[in-house]
Amino acid sequence: MSKKTVYEIITDRIIKKLEEGTIPWRKPWVGGPAVNWVTQKAYQGINQILLEGGEWLTFNQAKAAGGKIKKGAKSEIITFWKMREVKEEDPKTGEEIIKKLPMLRYYNVFNINDVEGIKTKRKSESRNHDPIEEAEKIKEGYSDCPTITFRPGKAFYRPSDDTISLPETSDFYKIEEFYSTLFHEMIHSTGHAKRLKRSGITAIASFGSQTYSKEELVAEIGSAMLCGMAGIETTTLDNQAAYIKSWLGKLKDDPKLIITASSQAQKAADYILGI
Repeated sequence: MSKKTVYEIITDRIIKKLEEGTIPWRKPWVGGPAVNWVTQKAYQGINQILLEGGEWLTFNQAKAAGGKIKKGAKSEIITFWKMREVKEEDPKTGEEIIKKLPMLRYYNVFNINDVEGIKTKRKSESRNHDPIEEAEKIKEGYSDCPTITFRPGKAFYRPSDDTISLPETSDFYKIEEFYSTLFHEMIHSTGHAKRLKRSGITAIASFGSQTYSKEELVAEIGSAMLCGMAGIETTTLDNQAAYIKSWLGKLKDDPKLIITASSQAQKAADYILGI
């Protein structure tokens, strides 16, 4: 009988965790809701979906505080309701009346990371993590790795400009979870058309759709495999299995998907490792 590979061992462990029942998935980094930098009040409603976590401010607020928007920085839109007075004639009395009608308005805001000359108002806990050598080797060995930027509150891979964004290492409770998150986004990036051309990345997929959900399985299983290669899977596997379980629920808990997704995840991991 041939010896199992690290990939096969990790897949078996994930399946075992799923069969045992897993703890709820937890976000492994610190990061509150999106807030206005000036008031430190959280944005409400749809604006929490429109904005990633962190501090935001308008162009005028930045200017008033002595800040300067960085060249090339992109703003985001947030919405608000404004009451508009409208004069109408009362159909019964013929008298002029004033009605107040709600109108949806929007304005642009910039993330504090895109503003020079101002500092965060948030109090942060100091977490000084030492890098993990084997995990760093995997990161550095990814020959055509996308540009990696650091922003608080959210981790993502954006195919349109082939970039990875995630919180700083100091925002993570454990350094192992930082690498797990980084590997997740690195696996996503292998699906780009210039790399493995995986449909979960190249196709337009809405959040929660079958295509999107399957791509999340590939990314998290691939992340678990890379964590295994780096020797840190014992610290991250519970959370990874819980995250995988959350997406399996959207795919009707089909356990066969783990096997098919792990095959794609292995190809992605091999690509990153240069195999």
